[in-house]
Amino acid sequence: MPALLAKHDVPGAAWAVLKDGEVVDGATGLLSTATGVEATADSVFQIGSITKLWTSTLVMQLVDEGLLDLDAPVQRYLPKLRLRDADAAAAITTRQLLMHTAGFEGDIFTDTGPGDDAIEKYVEVLADVPQLFAPGEQFSYNNAGYCLLGRLVEVLREKTYDACLREHLFAPLGLTHAATSPYEAILFRAAVGHVQPEPDAAYEPAPMWAMARSNAPAGTMLAMRPRDLVTFARMHLEDGRSATGEQVLAPGTAAAMQARAVDLPPTGIMGSSWGLGFERFDMPTGDVVGHDGNTIGQSAFLRMVPEAGLAIALLTNGGDVFALYHDVVGRLLPELSGTSIPELPTPPSEPQPVDASRYVGTYSAEVLDLVVRQDEEQRIWVDTIYKGVFADMPPEEPTELVGFGPDSLIPLRPDRGMHMPHNFLGDDGTGRARYLHLGRAFQRA
Repeated sequence: MPALLAKHDVPGAAWAVLKDGEVVDGATGLLSTATGVEATADSVFQIGSITKLWTSTLVMQLVDEGLLDLDAPVQRYLPKLRLRDADAAAAITTRQLLMHTAGFEGDIFTDTGPGDDAIEKYVEVLADVPQLFAPGEQFSYNNAGYCLLGRLVEVLREKTYDACLREHLFAPLGLTHAATSPYEAILFRAAVGHVQPEPDAAYEPAPMWAMARSNAPAGTMLAMRPRDLVTFARMHLEDGRSATGEQVLAPGTAAAMQARAVDLPPTGIMGSSWGLGFERFDMPTGDVVGHDGNTIGQSAFLRMVPEAGLAIALLTNGGDVFALYHDVVGRLLPELSGTSIPELPTPPSEPQPVDASRYVGTYSAEVLDLVVRQDEEQRIWVDTIYKGVFADMPPEEPTELVGFGPDSLIPLRPDRGMHMPHNFLGDDGTGRARYLHLGRAFQRA
């Protein structure tokens, strides 16, 4: 592991592996290159969007208790929910939020303050959010949808989201190194994210630790050690039971959450399908489920093979994390379960000329625009223009894209160890693509 961290320029990493009830964990590297504090197995790292599995579990507990109908309109429980498209707002269901098929713009990171009412206030922010497609039409990764789910939990439990995590998951699972906020994380050895101030620069400690509390249910706050993360995974592998035998989820609910519910356009990075919260990798050798998470310079990976009783957690704080993930998890999964993860997509060695007229244009979201263009030499580029709450992000160099598959382009250069395929979907009525899909749908502006 120290050699792999050096190879991929990762400051520090911690991991835990659960196999048939036995856990092995460890850590190496530094929690911060500024302080020189070493990572230990009990160090807490942010788990980012893996938090969505915790949010979906809180939601499914409500379903188990008969307090929530997955297929009823969310407005039944959140009557103050408003979107720009009133008809869509009235139709969206909890199931669609869990599956990322609600269809509204999902990258809304508005900071509504640090108070206990942050998520409640966030719901009001969505009143002018546009609808990208009709509810249920397709998959588009939606952070805002999970913030709504967090508010749903608060309303039906009549307590804060953080309190629900502690009382309904931390306590019954016996977790000891898990933090719902920076105020709790500081009580442990806490990892600091590392970022590049500009392309090709050395990684350095990020200027801030956490994002807005308003997005906590989507993954901006929760931090823990890897052993506690695989303890949560073990409950899902053992039909909702904790290690002490307490039924945290009703029998059958965990399997229902992991089951295939909606397919994704091929990315090679994200899963091939999604369940009720769970990312799925539908492999010929067997299904793999889990989730990834990214915050400010921290990246986390959770992979589970239900049939093998296996869970692997890898938590990192900067560098080419996807390459590290592939070297570590890509080796452990076949050794311990006989299954595998998808090979990372790579650009062709001899790219063929592509007519990009269907693809060129600006694809827009709340926090960034992606501008696809083709130059006089017929080379294809995408420019990332940050805006909104991300307006102060360091500018990115243009990324060159080459042909990859039908209606798909791929970057020539990797980003954090990965080449993310760019899928172009739909028709705007003139033969041009309506969406650029990167796991989330960016609509042609």
